[in-house]
Amino acid sequence: MPPVPDHPSPAADRLVGRADALTAFAEVLDRPGFTFLSLVGDPGVGKSRLLTELAATARGRGRLTLWGRAAEFDEEMPYGAVVDALDDHLEAAPDVPRRLGPGTVRLLGTIFPALEDAAGEGTGASGRYRLHKAARQLMDELARTDGLVLILDDLHWADQATVELLDHLVRHQPRGQVLVAIAYRPVQAMPRLGALSESGERMTVGPLSLPEAAELLGLDPAAERCRRLYEASGGNPFYLDALARGEQAEDDVEESDELPGPVRAALQLEVSRLSAGAQAAAQGAAVAAEEFDPVLVAVAADISEDFALAAIDELVARDVARPSAPGRFRFRHPLVRQAVYVQAAAGWRLAAHGRVAAHLGRLGAPAALRARHVERSARFGDQAAIEVLVEAARAAAGPAPATAGHRLRSALRLIQPGDPQRLVLLVELVRAQLASGRLDGARRTANEVLGLLSEDDHVMRAHAVRALALVERQLDRPQQARAVLLAELKRLPRQQTSLAIPLRLRLVAESLLRNDKRAAQAVLDMIPDIGRDWPPGLEVAVAALRGLPAHAFGRTEEARRFMEVAAQQLALTPDEYLLDWMDVLTWAGWTETLFGRPARAVAHFSRLVAIARPHEMGYVVANMLAGQARGLVMTGALTEAAALAEEAADIARMIGSGMQLVFAQTQGCLAAAWSGDTGRALECVAEAEATGTGEGEVWGSMFRHAHGVALLAAGRTDEGVAVLRAACRDFDDPVLDPATLLSCAELLAWAEAGRGAAVEARRWADRAAGALQEDWDYGRGLVELAAAHAERSARRAREAAALLEGHPLEQGRARLTAGALEQDRDTALADLAEAVRVFAEHGAEGMHAQAVREQRARGVRVPVQRARGRAGGGPGGLSRRELEVALLVAEDYSNQQIADKLVISVRTVETHLSNIFAKLEVTSRVGVAGAVRNLPLGPGQEGTGFASG
Repeated sequence: MPPVPDHPSPAADRLVGRADALTAFAEVLDRPGFTFLSLVGDPGVGKSRLLTELAATARGRGRLTLWGRAAEFDEEMPYGAVVDALDDHLEAAPDVPRRLGPGTVRLLGTIFPALEDAAGEGTGASGRYRLHKAARQLMDELARTDGLVLILDDLHWADQATVELLDHLVRHQPRGQVLVAIAYRPVQAMPRLGALSESGERMTVGPLSLPEAAELLGLDPAAERCRRLYEASGGNPFYLDALARGEQAEDDVEESDELPGPVRAALQLEVSRLSAGAQAAAQGAAVAAEEFDPVLVAVAADISEDFALAAIDELVARDVARPSAPGRFRFRHPLVRQAVYVQAAAGWRLAAHGRVAAHLGRLGAPAALRARHVERSARFGDQAAIEVLVEAARAAAGPAPATAGHRLRSALRLIQPGDPQRLVLLVELVRAQLASGRLDGARRTANEVLGLLSEDDHVMRAHAVRALALVERQLDRPQQARAVLLAELKRLPRQQTSLAIPLRLRLVAESLLRNDKRAAQAVLDMIPDIGRDWPPGLEVAVAALRGLPAHAFGRTEEARRFMEVAAQQLALTPDEYLLDWMDVLTWAGWTETLFGRPARAVAHFSRLVAIARPHEMGYVVANMLAGQARGLVMTGALTEAAALAEEAADIARMIGSGMQLVFAQTQGCLAAAWSGDTGRALECVAEAEATGTGEGEVWGSMFRHAHGVALLAAGRTDEGVAVLRAACRDFDDPVLDPATLLSCAELLAWAEAGRGAAVEARRWADRAAGALQEDWDYGRGLVELAAAHAERSARRAREAAALLEGHPLEQGRARLTAGALEQDRDTALADLAEAVRVFAEHGAEGMHAQAVREQRARGVRVPVQRARGRAGGGPGGLSRRELEVALLVAEDYSNQQIADKLVISVRTVETHLSNIFAKLEVTSRVGVAGAVRNLPLGPGQEGTGFASG
């Protein structure tokens, strides 16, 4: 047994100061529901020590407490910290997977080795979303008895997949008593993690004061040695510990990236005091893994296992390493591992990684485990290493595409120029970058692919150009997308070749997105309906695009015929033939939606989503889910629409597509506004506006239409009218589809009539009639409803209701308008009763309340009632966010304080208050406070604990 160190660490196991942190820990552990806690600070400042204290306190209260850590040299291990925390527990608790069910376990098996026998799902961005939902379900299952505390340390080294999962948990919180506590260094962390920590409880861990440092060192604060150590360390506990161990604080030592020169020198001195064998073992352990065993240390250091065991004994005795689990060890701090790793010679490290990679290969370890060592030791042209890296990349492509991209880039660095494999892997890299949201990287890689292709390789070039155009579109660069398509079309020797058709279809889609129906039609006119040499599925792709331009030009029967042809061909075409054309086939669903046939649209989108989900096509799935949500809003299925819109938004965030996020939040805004949750609707608006709203394109104008709907629903008529006028551009060369354009006119006529501006209402009704170029029921219904507002005609409102069959909410609005305008009391009450029934059935709370008020105005005694089925409905009919605001009002928070606490705008707070007053039937903040005291609040809904959670 080696002797103990001359200067044992006074800071090894002591906690000094940090009273505020300990108080905060007690508070969050008492809090019901979900809490996300971030400890932020510089390296060595004591974050991990505080997490140790949190873990001990949580275990003392009977909480299931699981700890994981991200590792510096394992940063491309997908979900590394989460797996480190949960996997051993899952292996030891077979009842947990059994209670979760096979579908959830299959998804979780893609990341947890303990469940990998059941793996088989979870590819692509939509698969990652379902994986995140499964992880949230796992958290609830683990918390079901006594609650769960999940601690994730050193997340500045976390991979992108881990941060995406945390983002999902914060946005879609587990229902049980779950505390997720993370620690990271803000300078090194990815920006998304920093933004995420701001949405929960954030605790900055700073240096110790001089008296605290003296207490930690066991010295007199006035002593020269204490002062010198404190000044050299800056009060950083780890640095204090390292300097006290080494008793060296010169300032002229070469500095590393992370460690101050004196601290690095102190750690090097500490390691130099080890025997030569222990130094070799320490370096082998630093290479091997964050958590190492004697066998792997022996392999890495090229020593015998017996020698490694003896050396590890010395490392433990000198507190360089500590036991972490039976037969396994860790360095006492990641910075110690870093110092040891950097101290080893570069050539030795290369050989050590090679030895570990070869050893893991002989054991048959998964490529994902071998890849880290392979990429640090492989030689240029090493085909075996390339195969390992590619296998690891393909295994990570679904659950962690950012990791897949990293592995592919490592493999590409080993491949000889001109090797055909290079082109194949570059194409895979484009897919991985698209799936992980590295859109700029995908654009660069796609351009690299084009640069490698010869001018006469028209087949591969057509595929690459189409992919590049899609990437440019997701980056909201429509001009570049169009330019690359046109340039490649000019290169084709024969313009009528089947290779030109996919490029032209992308041109049509680009034209439709900016509502250039003439350009879209001109390109479609060049495309036949079918060709002898066309690849499978191309015929249905062409058919999917023909309907919308015909509809936009007012050729109703032609549009219907095209939609029928597209629907029939979709039904007859096998799924595998549709995969290559997903970006085009979405237009079949959108055409049905915008033509006013939402049930058919939902059916189209449902099938396409089922086909696309298992593949890395997040940008397509997000768009399809948004289209499905739009159709469901039109059919009155508001709860389901809101859920799909939020899923689409999550996928859009994961892939980094601003356009798809705005598409998703547009539908989320509509679903929330119709539900009466105008606060949530305006939250969707805020994120869409921060993202960018597609100026000059259809999706931007659609967003403004939804924004206007939300403002009108919130009672902010002047603002709503202004936004709707911007959406339709006052009918001066509008960038909107016919249905949304007519909806703008109808809503403007309604708003102007409501505030007594009869001339303006008439003007918008006339514009609606003038814009109706075709005979289609949905369009005629909106025109009739606009005329009903302008003419104050109950008859025309009923005619509108008849034309709006299949659109229950619009139909309900027509019946409400008829009831409000009808002179005959019995007829009016019949109209109003039907409107109340429709709004109640579909959970349209705001419209339901308005219809009830009209009934009361007619002298009918109507009991207090709420619409059914609205997403997020809670006590008193309040949404979750409205209840949060109401609880804070009851505790006498000001609007500004509520906005700061909930991280929303003061205007949004005011909107919530307006809804709260209406739903609780009060007229003041005092009334809100009194009403809240009488609400049937459930667990976790009392006081500010619910409001801040």
